[in-house]
Amino acid sequence: MGKIFFLFGNLFLLSNILISQINPQDIDIVRDKFGVPHIYAKTDREVAYGLAWAHAEDDFKTIQIGYLAGNNLLSRYYGNKGLGADFITQFIGSEELFDKKYVSDITPEYKIIVKSYAEALNRYAEINPDEVLVPELFPITEKKMLRYAQLQLFVSSKGDMWVSKIISNSISTKIDKTENYIGSNMFAFNSQKTTDGDTYFAINTHQPLDGPVSWYEAHLCSEEGTNILGALFAGSPNILIGTNENLAWTHTVNEPDKTDVFVLEMHPKKKLKYRVDEKYLSLIEKKATLSYNLFGIPIRIKKKYYKSIYGPTLKNKSGFYAVRTPALFEIRALNQWWLMNKAKNFSEFYEILKMKALPGYNVGYADKNDTIFYMSNGIIPRREKGYNWAHVVPGNTRKTLWTQNYDIEDLPQVLQPKSGYFYNANHTPFRSSGSDDNPDPKKFDENMGFEKFDNNRSTRIKKLIDDHEKIDYTDFKKIKYDRKYPTPYNFSWMNINHLERLDPKKYPDISSLITRLQKWDRNADSNSLGAGTFAVFYNELRPYYKKLGGEKIFPPSFIIEALRNTKKYLLKNFNTLEVELGDYQKLVRGDKILPIFGLPDVITAMSSRAYKDGKVKVVSGESYIELIRFSKQGPEIESIISYGSSDHPDSEHYSDQMELYSNFKTKKMTLDKKQIYTNAKEIYHPK
Repeated sequence: MGKIFFLFGNLFLLSNILISQINPQDIDIVRDKFGVPHIYAKTDREVAYGLAWAHAEDDFKTIQIGYLAGNNLLSRYYGNKGLGADFITQFIGSEELFDKKYVSDITPEYKIIVKSYAEALNRYAEINPDEVLVPELFPITEKKMLRYAQLQLFVSSKGDMWVSKIISNSISTKIDKTENYIGSNMFAFNSQKTTDGDTYFAINTHQPLDGPVSWYEAHLCSEEGTNILGALFAGSPNILIGTNENLAWTHTVNEPDKTDVFVLEMHPKKKLKYRVDEKYLSLIEKKATLSYNLFGIPIRIKKKYYKSIYGPTLKNKSGFYAVRTPALFEIRALNQWWLMNKAKNFSEFYEILKMKALPGYNVGYADKNDTIFYMSNGIIPRREKGYNWAHVVPGNTRKTLWTQNYDIEDLPQVLQPKSGYFYNANHTPFRSSGSDDNPDPKKFDENMGFEKFDNNRSTRIKKLIDDHEKIDYTDFKKIKYDRKYPTPYNFSWMNINHLERLDPKKYPDISSLITRLQKWDRNADSNSLGAGTFAVFYNELRPYYKKLGGEKIFPPSFIIEALRNTKKYLLKNFNTLEVELGDYQKLVRGDKILPIFGLPDVITAMSSRAYKDGKVKVVSGESYIELIRFSKQGPEIESIISYGSSDHPDSEHYSDQMELYSNFKTKKMTLDKKQIYTNAKEIYHPK
């Protein structure tokens, strides 16, 4: 206890100095009836302070968990389960990168934002010491915040996947496509495609419903040109997707080749020497410090890793492997997002994209001037021809040591398409609009590694768009909330279409299940028997997935076995084969349990895990939804989040959006200050 009091005594002295710069009484936190915070202040730094305070009130725990992961402290809270994150954050050199680049790379304005956000968190920790998870995390600093941001971007570039493969000696020569239903959707229509001449834009991300990369909704407004409603992850000082008075944007995950693995050619006799062209260079030996818990006793251990000219390097039974990805060299991502918050038109927005600080993510954009824009964004290396970059590449020549990246103008993109629309559902950027508007794949180097596949969601969205010559706002929302698989199924990671060709008469023990799935309308409604059967069947397919060949086609034998296992599961857990999706799949938050729609890779995608009594609960998929209509009156906004604005079980906003969410309904939102204050449920200041 003495240590804690000492810590917060120092924090108190620090906070007194910082508070003299920001007067919390100048900041309004305006809570609407759903508890969404609307932050008002004169300056952007005051708004950042207010955002941190409001978010800490709602979920201080998750903010801390993210920062613990980014600062090799996660094991102090999670024990040995946190060791992986603690190692990776040291392996990628985030501390050294910050020290090298913070002063030069982060804009002066954003340094103030980050500092102010940290001040609020430190003040909150000071007056709420019982909520502090690990005292060593405090005081929060700019370095600690941006180290966590870099870890997130390294993970989003699949760097952690490669580290895991190398450590486990399971590195392969080729990247295998894996299930990709935890994705997102976005689409936009301008006046060329809408019946009323308005511009429609759908923000529809699929994220975990809880945890550090679940969404938090907020509205930020200052007298320095900020007025934006959207969503952010815990620990972010600004909005990551959303709309301001002039424009809106969102992201979906994309899959260009962002990360490379190099196998080093070691000297046959000299330790830690590796060949590069005609010379041998020395690996720099480094050690990560980890806190290992042995029977409740923390023990400091050291784990070796290395640094080569290619990047951070690991040794396994097969040799030495280096990981190289643009996320290892970039700390400006949050800075870029903040500037996107403040953009007023497309020209400004596009100039901000030229920062090239976001290692990946598709970008979708729409504005009040009827401009729509899509780009498969990323920091994509310019790679030497003559190597198969989809494989592990040789780390014995500077020819493979890329140092330059493609410019934004070199990436697949669509601006003001003649068709009047764009869409993306984590599929190929070369089918993102009408046929005459699509980027030409021949214009892009194969080594960029852009996706070539479609999926169920992209197939279905395109069909629904093509069904309408013109789209009204009701049609727009119907597309957003569509829950149907296409015919045939078009999973990008597997082929189950042998299911449609099975003769039920040949399999009398499971004939009813085969018939049900073949006659099912493919709608993932909570009251659908077909959807209920398919959900269980899908989970029973998982054990067979690793047995498939390169084409990932499920043979009839695997499908039949999975169906028999489906039958066993239903009878064991429900004592019947007549189980609706909502009886099997639940949306759970505390004591509130609701039947819920959605299946993997439908537009309203859902991913679930075991819950209890044979049931499953949704853990990711449909998360934050924001629908924007740019009309003559300005942006008309509606939104919804899966649970509520607070992570505290005793809060009325812990689960108060669940019913709306489960019934495909939204809440009306606005950027209008007068309306927000008039309808406010609570107005107060941070402390």
